[in-house]
Amino acid sequence: MDIWTAEKIILLGFLLKGVCCRDFSITLPQSIQALNGSCVIIKCRFEIQKQYDKDLTERATGLWLKDGTDLNNNLVFNSGTSSQKSFMKGKITGKLKDKDCTTVFHDLRSDHSGKYHFRIEGEGGLKWTFSKTSVSVHVIDSPTKPTVQLYVEQKEVQDQEEVLEGRSVSLRCSAETLCSSPPPTLTWSSTPRIPLSESSRLEELISDLNFTATHRQHRVTFTCTITYQLQDKNKTAQDNITLHVQYSPKNTSVSVLPSSSVLEGGSVTLTCSSDANPAVLNYTWSSESEGQMKQLQTGDTLTFNRTDLKHRGWYHCKVQNQHGTQNSSVMLDIQYVPQISTSSSCTRTDVTVCFCEADGNPSPELEWHLSGRPVTNSSNMFISEERVSSTGLRSSITLHQSLTHTSTLQCVSNNTHGTDEQLFHLVFITQKAPWFNIYSLLAGVAAGTSFMAILWVTTLLYKCIFRTQSGDKAALIQTDRADSVDSRGEPFYANNAMTSSAEAPTLNHPEPLHYSTINFTNTNPESNHIRGISMLTTDYAVVRYFGQNIEDSEEKIRKVPSMPHGEDIYQVPHKAATKANLQVQT
Repeated sequence: MDIWTAEKIILLGFLLKGVCCRDFSITLPQSIQALNGSCVIIKCRFEIQKQYDKDLTERATGLWLKDGTDLNNNLVFNSGTSSQKSFMKGKITGKLKDKDCTTVFHDLRSDHSGKYHFRIEGEGGLKWTFSKTSVSVHVIDSPTKPTVQLYVEQKEVQDQEEVLEGRSVSLRCSAETLCSSPPPTLTWSSTPRIPLSESSRLEELISDLNFTATHRQHRVTFTCTITYQLQDKNKTAQDNITLHVQYSPKNTSVSVLPSSSVLEGGSVTLTCSSDANPAVLNYTWSSESEGQMKQLQTGDTLTFNRTDLKHRGWYHCKVQNQHGTQNSSVMLDIQYVPQISTSSSCTRTDVTVCFCEADGNPSPELEWHLSGRPVTNSSNMFISEERVSSTGLRSSITLHQSLTHTSTLQCVSNNTHGTDEQLFHLVFITQKAPWFNIYSLLAGVAAGTSFMAILWVTTLLYKCIFRTQSGDKAALIQTDRADSVDSRGEPFYANNAMTSSAEAPTLNHPEPLHYSTINFTNTNPESNHIRGISMLTTDYAVVRYFGQNIEDSEEKIRKVPSMPHGEDIYQVPHKAATKANLQVQT
């Protein structure tokens, strides 16, 4: 027999021994964690020698020894006796006849931690302690925390890796279950809350959180909590993950300091802000004027140290990062004191109408003051207003009341920043005769003009006929001041005009008579109404010159024929040639 044949025979003998000659063995976990106040499950299977198979019956018992194998000192549990009297409370859930020694212990305390050995006892000679193999039980006060993992597009990534907005994200929470009744649960906490899907295995609990990443989840911490419901209180453990999302600019806005409404001449600063990851790279300012965009500058702030009306309008801020852009706008409102337009004026017909237009920001108010006193709508005055623009107001006042004195009308415009005013000087004529109006005035002018034209033509014809009958020369002198009175107490009027010596009358050449019509308007009538054209008076006067001989003059007077009714003839001696007398009938 060679050496190779001998080795084969020895190897075959060992194999046959393992099959035909079984030995005592046990399978146990090396260590188990158990929650204080809960339970622990020890999974256990054993093997015995074949010769003891007949002793392993239903009446077999299992024993557990803690921190040793001495039955007197280390026995802590016996399935054949009441567990209430044992150090450990529990039961063997496996069937010993089937070599299953799985055991559950309840109400664990911290002093239950230790190394445990199993012992099997059956009928006959089956009594064996598995001293070479033990299980370590660790009683803990808090449960083991779960584990959270991040998956992007179904691929696991590190929790600090950033996720692009719009990607599909899954968070998985898994936890090893400890013995508990009822069993533990997994819960998620986050803002906002997201629906979850749960699954559980025999020794592991799993919960998945699925959503599409948005900027709202950036820097949001998701926490997974496992909860054990014990008799006295709940015990929990948790794990979390903070999500990092990259996104284009969001929530872009423009703030204005001190305010978007600033008084003309003041300073103002516009600040642009935006939420973006990564942060905004570029800020661009532009203004809008008459529909045209004008680029101003870059940077997150825009400052005007001294504002005026040209700064009024819309301002736009454009922000940009590597993922996109966004815009925001603000209206800059420049406020100013009211200004009354130079076109404000008054018109006069049978009533007086005045218009006043003012522009200001905020939109101004308009008031009317007559002779220093504010006026409102009444039966004699009517005030109306209309808005001509967002900052302009136009008011009109109609005055029906006639005043007997010169009045000052004032338009006053004001807003929160100041006041402007304009004066209108008005002169009102007293109108006491209700019948006098523009129509009676026009009728009087027409009648007077017709009468004067007829009288003028008649006078010319008379003078031409009279001159053909007489070669004398006469001079008509218009008077403009009272010189003396006649026998009836009526005044004579004379001016300072001088007649030439060549025109002096002689006895041989008596001067002819001349008639002249002189119109006077009585500017101070006795009545209280104004006299129209039809009230003008017509007076006749005859002025005659005489020679140097007084007696000849008197003779001529006796020879002069009588004048028509209403006309008077006055004697003017040669010595009084410088003063031609004229009587005026009014």
